[in-house]
Amino acid sequence: MPHDLAVLMVGIAERQAASPTAQAQARWTVAADPLLFRPLHGAFNGPMAATICRWRQE
Repeated sequence: MPHDLAVLMVGIAERQAASPTAQAQARWTVAADPLLFRPLHGAFNGPMAATICRWRQE
């Protein structure tokens, strides 16, 4: 990795870590339930996934 790019990436990471959002998240003591972000149907958009599956079977 070129030196200039490495320095740029470190600077970006430093600014992101210093952001108010990152600092607020660092203070959270309770982790989010992983099931909260995993829908039961297994797809991001359940109705559209069902439509695509039906279409493929035709």
